Amino acid sequence: MRHWTCHFGLFSILFFLGTLFSFSQVTSEIDTTKIRIGEQINYKINVEADSLSLVVFPEGQTFSPLEAVEALQIDTTKHNAKFLLSRIYKLTQFDSGAYTIPRQKIIIDEKPFFTDSLKVEVHTVEVDTSKQKLYDIKPIIEVEKSTSNWWKWLLITLAIIALVAFLLYWIIWRKKPLTEEAKIALLPPYDRAKLAIKKLDESEYLVREEVKEYYSELTYIIRKYLDEKVYDRALESTTGELIKRLNLLKDGNQIPLSKETILHIESILQRADLVKFAKSAPDIELAKMDSITIDKAIDHVKTSLPEPSEEEKLLDQKYKEEQERKKKRKKIWITVGISVFLIVATLVGFGAKYGFEYVKDTIIGHESKALLEGKWVKSAYGYPPIWIETPKVLKREEVKLPEALEGKAKMSVFGYGSLIERFYILTSTTLLNKPESENPDEQKAINIETVVEGNLKSWEASGVENIITKNEKFVTPNGAEGVKTYGTAQFPGLTPNSFEKGEYTLFSFTTENVIQQVVLIWRTDDTYAEDIIERITDSIELKPTEEEKEN
Repeated sequence: MRHWTCHFGLFSILFFLGTLFSFSQVTSEIDTTKIRIGEQINYKINVEADSLSLVVFPEGQTFSPLEAVEALQIDTTKHNAKFLLSRIYKLTQFDSGAYTIPRQKIIIDEKPFFTDSLKVEVHTVEVDTSKQKLYDIKPIIEVEKSTSNWWKWLLITLAIIALVAFLLYWIIWRKKPLTEEAKIALLPPYDRAKLAIKKLDESEYLVREEVKEYYSELTYIIRKYLDEKVYDRALESTTGELIKRLNLLKDGNQIPLSKETILHIESILQRADLVKFAKSAPDIELAKMDSITIDKAIDHVKTSLPEPSEEEKLLDQKYKEEQERKKKRKKIWITVGISVFLIVATLVGFGAKYGFEYVKDTIIGHESKALLEGKWVKSAYGYPPIWIETPKVLKREEVKLPEALEGKAKMSVFGYGSLIERFYILTSTTLLNKPESENPDEQKAINIETVVEGNLKSWEASGVENIITKNEKFVTPNGAEGVKTYGTAQFPGLTPNSFEKGEYTLFSFTTENVIQQVVLIWRTDDTYAEDIIERITDSIELKPTEEEKEN
C-alpha cells in the first residue's frame, strides 16, 4: 500500500457532527530514542476524544530541530463511546547530537492540548576509510534553463479577456449619451407637443409653400397629444370619429373641454383633410393661425385635465422600473450569449488547429499530458549509474532478495508508478558477487536472454497476461550496447479481475558481473505515451565507472 506524503502548511481536520464539550486525552510516543544520521523516527500522537469532537493535528515543520519527512493518514478506532485517533509522523535529522522534540499542540473543540517533549540521540555513521574507496569530487553538471513561456501565454489570455470585457462594457453596458430624439422621447407629452409646435414654426415648410407637409405635422402633433392624454385611439381615428369621441367625453363630464376648443380642433383637422385629399391650398397666414390655435388648444387641454393621482404616479413609476429591468435582463442575455459564442468559437478554433482531444485534455487535465509537458529531470540511478531523463524523479524502492541470493548479489531499484497504473518507469542495477576463476576464459558471461525471461515470468506472477515479446539490438547515445525487448500485454486494472491493454519496452545491459535494466510500461490508449517513451529512450546512457575506464 503506497503512502502519499501530505502537503505541509495545511491543517488536516477531522470533522464530526456537533461541537459539544467532551473529555479528551492526548499522549505521544516514539519507536526509538537513538538513531543514526538520516534514519527516521516514528513519532506517534494518540488522542482519545468524544465522538462529537473536532480534532486538529499539527502540520508542517513543528518538530524542529528534527525535520518532518512524512505525515501518515490519521487512523481512527472506536473505543466504547469514544474515538481513539492516532497519527504517525516520520522524523529525521542529518546532524549528530542530542535533540528534544518540542511539545506539540493538538486542538480539540477549539481548546489546546500539549504532548510531552521527548529526547532523541542522533549518532554518526562509522566509516572504515581503509576499506572504503575514495573518489574525487565530481564536476558540476550544467543544467539547461527551462524555456517555459507560460507567463507569456498567461499575459495573452488576460489581455484577450480584458479586451472582450471592455468591448462588452462599451457596446452593451455603457450608458451611452442620449440622442436628441431620445431626449425628446423622455419628455412629458405636453412638453413634447409644445417643442414639436416650436420646431414646426421654425421649419421652412411654409417658406417653400409645402402646405400639405405642414398640416400633416400639425395634425399629428395634436392627435399624438390627445392619444396620450385624452383618447388612446386618436391617431387611428378619422376626423369625424375623433370629434365625436371628444364631444361624448365632454358631455359625460370626463374631460372639461370647452365647445369652442373642440370646434377649433375640428376646423383645423377638416382643413388638413382637404389639403391632403382634395389638394386644397389654404393661405399661408391661415396656416400660421392654425398653428397658434393648436398651440392654445394643447394648453387648454392640459389645464382642463386633472392632476394624476398618487396611484397613477406609482403605476407609472412601476412601469418605468419594469422597463429598466427588461433592458437589464436583455443586456445580461446578450452578454451571456456573446461570452458563450466566444468560448465555443475559441474551443473550435483551437480544436481545429491542435485537435479536440488535446484541447479537452488541456482544460480537464490528463495525467500523461501533464507528465509530457512538465519539468523533466535528468539524473543517475544506481551504481554503476544509469543516466536517464524522466518526467518525475524516480524513488528508491526496497527489494528483498530471495534467501538463495543473499550475499551473492546487490540490487538497487528506482521507480515511478506501478504495474496497475497508467505509466510505469523503473531502473534496476544488480551487482553479482561471482567467484573468480583462475582461468579467465572460464568466466561465464551473463545470459541476457535468461535475465529477460526472468523479468517476464515475474510479470506473469504479478498478474500480467498475454505477453507478446519481440527483441532487437539497442545502442545508447554514448555507445553502450544492449537488448531492447518490447511488445504488448494485458496488465491488471485498477479494479479486481480487470485488465487493460498496454505496451512495454525493456532495455537490458550486462557486463561481467552487472545487470542494468530500464523498464517502461504504458497503456495502449494513451495518446501522449509515444512522445514520453521516445524522449526517455533517447536519454538513456550508461556511463562507465572509473575502474572500467582504467581497464
